[in-house]
Amino acid sequence: MQVLIDNFDLILAGFVKTLWLLLFAGLIALVLGTVLVAMRVSPVAIMRLTGTAYVNLVRNTPLLLILFIFSFGLPDVGFAYEVNNYFNFFFIAATTGLGLYTAAFVCEALRSGINSIPVGQAEAARAIGMPFAQSMRAVILPQAFRAVVPPLTSTYIALAKNTSVALAIGVTEAAFIMKKLNNNYATARWPIFFGFALGYMIIVWGIAALGALAERRGALQR
Repeated sequence: MQVLIDNFDLILAGFVKTLWLLLFAGLIALVLGTVLVAMRVSPVAIMRLTGTAYVNLVRNTPLLLILFIFSFGLPDVGFAYEVNNYFNFFFIAATTGLGLYTAAFVCEALRSGINSIPVGQAEAARAIGMPFAQSMRAVILPQAFRAVVPPLTSTYIALAKNTSVALAIGVTEAAFIMKKLNNNYATARWPIFFGFALGYMIIVWGIAALGALAERRGALQR
């Protein structure tokens, strides 16, 4: 346990970066996933085909390959951007890749919620003159979000664990720090493993608690 105490600042910094990855990628996934689900249920055929193609392509592509494309492929075509040394290009690449990957799963979770809403809801919205975009925003999506809190929670728990893949492109998040400590303290691997596992469990418990709270509030609003 001494290795964890001695390197607590380094470990904390790793988990803070993990949380930043989770926050930014989660926002990208939520926004893009909402747009994608609107495309997938759109009456316009080309939008449905585009949304479906995106989801099928991304869900069947390994996350690591997506991160490699964003971190090593984009610079080859002249695209490289960073905010500062902390939010550098590889952090942005990891955030973007994680967000675009998770968006496909958010989309499918929301689509299951939309499918659970009675068809009469959409028909009533059309009957009073609401266009598709307005009916989605005011009638369908609010109900769909309340219906899919548990699967969305599971999706974000998976995202929290998927942030560990960012170590492959050099982002100094929690898994990267764990690997570094394992290399420097080979005789203390079990305490390191258990310590970092506990850190990830705390993050997962936090997401689960927020999901349970959102589910209770959604149930009260029905």
